[in-house]
Amino acid sequence: QVQLVESGGGSVQAGGSLRLSCAASGRRLSFHAMGWFRQAPGKEREFVASVRWSVGTKYYSDSVKDRFSVSRNSAKNMVFLQMDSLKPDDTAVYYCAAQSVGASDYNNFGQGTQVIVSS
Repeated sequence: QVQLVESGGGSVQAGGSLRLSCAASGRRLSFHAMGWFRQAPGKEREFVASVRWSVGTKYYSDSVKDRFSVSRNSAKNMVFLQMDSLKPDDTAVYYCAAQSVGASDYNNFGQGTQVIVSS
């Protein structure tokens, strides 16, 4: 069982920055990838960014590319999301996600952390 705990959410004005952190714990911490999803009120959860655990390749949604940066600390089983130039449309609950080795998709999610961007 893998536990993912996010931190770093909060409220910020448009144009500001926030940094989210996610720590993984539990047994069998062997990941294919870790990343971030978000869900805005009244919308479905959507992919934001991810990083391949072994090689470090990074992926971003078009809506956050060039503004957000995902990184990892493999030794500490942590993943981060640096969010710059935030917009009101970025307001959402952000979820850390992990895809275990052998899993076909992300199979572990955290409880989420709220990000509110005011105009």
